[in-house]
Amino acid sequence: MLTRNVKIEDLNEDNWYECCQLKLSEKQTEYLESNSISIAQSKFEPSLKPFAIYYEDKVVGFLMFNTKKEELDGYWVFRIMVDENFQGKGIGRAATKLMISEMSKLPDAEKIVVGYHPENQEAHHLYASLAFIDNGDRLLSNI
Repeated sequence: MLTRNVKIEDLNEDNWYECCQLKLSEKQTEYLESNSISIAQSKFEPSLKPFAIYYEDKVVGFLMFNTKKEELDGYWVFRIMVDENFQGKGIGRAATKLMISEMSKLPDAEKIVVGYHPENQEAHHLYASLAFIDNGDRLLSNI
């Protein structure tokens, strides 16, 4: 099974550059900031927790969430992406489940919130398949 080979690891000196090299499809670039911007943001906002997504031993994606509750009294998913060459294989879904597991360890973790571009059907489908509830431009999930 493909998803057994997916793991997430803290962003570090060994994987940050590979995350910067990952690419989205041309259509998806209008929905997300680059990984480079997200990594820089995490250095100035210490409550943001960035991770590299691995398939087997290769960095294939990036994700980041907030470790401090925000709007809607939930922890926010800031970014999740899988390189265009590895999409459609269940890697994003497996990584999202691992991210939810990490987020469930946060203090008083009861709710996860995801903001997304309403035209980003791939993101909407992913989160809806994991029982997130659509709130127009945000998806909510209880942990």
